[in-house]
Amino acid sequence: MSRADLHKQPHEVAAMFDGVAGRYDLTNDVLSLGQDRLWRRAVVRAVDARPGETVLDLAAGTGTSSEPFADAGARTVPCDFSLGMLQVGRRRRPDLSFVAGDATRLPFADGVFDAVTISFGLRNVVEPQRALAEMLRVTRPGGRLVVCEFSHPTWAPWRTVYTEYLMRALPSVARRVSSNPEAYVYLAESIRAWPDQRALADVVRGAGWEQVAYRNLTGGIVALHRAVRPVEA
Repeated sequence: MSRADLHKQPHEVAAMFDGVAGRYDLTNDVLSLGQDRLWRRAVVRAVDARPGETVLDLAAGTGTSSEPFADAGARTVPCDFSLGMLQVGRRRRPDLSFVAGDATRLPFADGVFDAVTISFGLRNVVEPQRALAEMLRVTRPGGRLVVCEFSHPTWAPWRTVYTEYLMRALPSVARRVSSNPEAYVYLAESIRAWPDQRALADVVRGAGWEQVAYRNLTGGIVALHRAVRPVEA
């Protein structure tokens, strides 16, 4: 299945996430068998937010991914296009400055963030390279990018097991724990159709980022891509 086959309009994707907002964090924890906590800790280490810095957390959902940056003393801006997610997040963490925004048209000035990160959200953007270019625009020269996204297991037998879980077990489990299980059928398909680690690294470079590197988590189920905005002359 290609990305074209999975094409949804932005408002359709937003509505899908609105429908799962209430139990989103719990569902992710169950479906990932608790691995999502390890992946998010890896993101926190890669971003390395420091006091006085400003961090943009895209596809922040309910703000779970944003909390460690704020707790580290960085001014943190959780941004998402799902109003339902933002409503849940504002109730949970009223101290965070949640912002509604489209990743391809970010409502921020040029060069205002020391770091931009997006976890498990780039895959749901219709134009990923355009979104990465927008992230570049709002990041200061020398600032950093961290992308955490599902990818392709590197060991063939593990890849087979993972694909079977993704396409068969995941929808079944979602029906028990999610408020909108059909959304997770779409998400499973989108994961399978997503580019592999090297291909995504090329997309990041194509958007203008430098020093692009990645490492695999959980055998390549997830990949963590890092990059730096070029220092302008």
